[in-house]
Amino acid sequence: MNDLTPFDEITAKLPQLSAFQAVWNEAEELLTETHPEGFEVEEIGRIAFDCLPDEEKPAALDALFYCWWTALQSDRERRAAFEAMGGAL
Repeated sequence: MNDLTPFDEITAKLPQLSAFQAVWNEAEELLTETHPEGFEVEEIGRIAFDCLPDEEKPAALDALFYCWWTALQSDRERRAAFEAMGGAL
């Protein structure tokens, strides 16, 4: 028996934002509106992290650590590929 509405079935397939992703998006929108001349990405992160409830902060740090690791691994793979090609573009 399926108790989901058609709307529930469609939205269940969409990626779910974490609390950190949601406040990140809000902070980015705020800074884009209030500082059209530009801003540093760190400002988004600091605003977002500061706005999180304390119980959400450990999960946000885990996401940041994972993101950092993923970027580091990607950079290592690109460098290895570059060097394997003789360092030429």
